[in-house]
Amino acid sequence: MNREDIVKKINSLLAEEFEVDESAFTPEANVRETLSLDSLSLVDLVAIIQQTYKVKIPVTDLRNIHTFADLYDYVESHLPQA
Repeated sequence: MNREDIVKKINSLLAEEFEVDESAFTPEANVRETLSLDSLSLVDLVAIIQQTYKVKIPVTDLRNIHTFADLYDYVESHLPQA
């Protein structure tokens, strides 16, 4: 799976789950602000990533994910190797 596939899939899943237009998902946009995440919906975000990509995001790592680019980078670098 290449980065473009990851970006498209994540954007599609998050747009559907959080009812936000995908056009708001720019690499430099803040994930929490764009999706209006509170602590409960942040758990939903982590669950979606884990379920879709089998990538766990520990709280310590989650604190370092601020932008969509950060999220894409994290998923891409932690994908299980085929």
